[in-house]
Amino acid sequence: MTAPGGRSPEGETAMGLRGRFVSVAAGWVTLVTAVLVAVPLTLRDRLPDPLAVHWGPSGGPDGSAPFTVALVAWTAVWLLIGGGACVAAAATGAARLRRRAGRMGLGALLGGGGLFCLTVQLATVSANLDAPDWRRAGSLSLAALLAPAGLALGGWLGALAARSGPDEVSRRGGTDADLLELRPGQRAVWVSSARNGWLLAIGASLAAVGTGLLVAAAFGAESAPWPAFVAAIVAGLLGVALSSVRVRIAQDGLQVSYGPLRLPRRHVPLVKLDSAWSEERFPREVGGWGVRGLPGAATIMLRGGECLVVRYASGGRLAISVDDAERGAALLNTLVMEGAH
Repeated sequence: MTAPGGRSPEGETAMGLRGRFVSVAAGWVTLVTAVLVAVPLTLRDRLPDPLAVHWGPSGGPDGSAPFTVALVAWTAVWLLIGGGACVAAAATGAARLRRRAGRMGLGALLGGGGLFCLTVQLATVSANLDAPDWRRAGSLSLAALLAPAGLALGGWLGALAARSGPDEVSRRGGTDADLLELRPGQRAVWVSSARNGWLLAIGASLAAVGTGLLVAAAFGAESAPWPAFVAAIVAGLLGVALSSVRVRIAQDGLQVSYGPLRLPRRHVPLVKLDSAWSEERFPREVGGWGVRGLPGAATIMLRGGECLVVRYASGGRLAISVDDAERGAALLNTLVMEGAH
């Protein structure tokens, strides 16, 4: 059945979903932009000009920018993030937004990017507030904690807000009906992995730089921004730990391990699994690289393309970017079916 003009009801629904998503996203971008502009302008009489915009290892300001330049920079960064997400949502296929993972990725980008920009500006304005000169601005150590917290909280809230609605499975690749033929008594094991070299390099570099600065600060300045160095080390180690993933499917269930040491490791028995399929996913659909989404609708994205998507018996899903996902899904479906009989 088609609607007037030759468009199916499903197509009309998908177009409506995209329109609502873009409208809400545009409203959020406008709200954050208004706050980014209004707060500095309201407090302009209490801020020095130029403003302190950069802080050195000692924790004191070592760089400045004119008030207008700083205001434009804060706004431009957010418009690049938020506007890019809106353009991506408007340009992507309407049916693709019916996939929950794609919506949650864009929602996480909008929410996390918005709160990150707001917390960075808040910390900068607070440090400059009532300072007679930018050189006498306060420390920005608190921003090392506020900005990552805003990014994480905003990303979680954005993904949660975008989670409601339909969730259609991509028809590309395999389906959860695919099975792998096994002879009676035959045992099979499927192992696959994926690695992101850039994430490994960035994580290792960040951890090394943070460690070096922390050691240097221990023998140097007393007012060094310790939280920033610790945050860099933690972020770097997380990057290394999540730079690769290995998936193993066998009679004992599904095992997912991370990083060069294959730690942390998670094991899910077959009784807790329902089915699996192969599906194409890309970083732009889920909000970037790494572990994206919420428990029950997460994606481990290390490279775009083929992913193994597992559905739990409880209804939740986990997608993992690994090679030969279709064969792994077929084996998992077969083992689950054998275990049910």
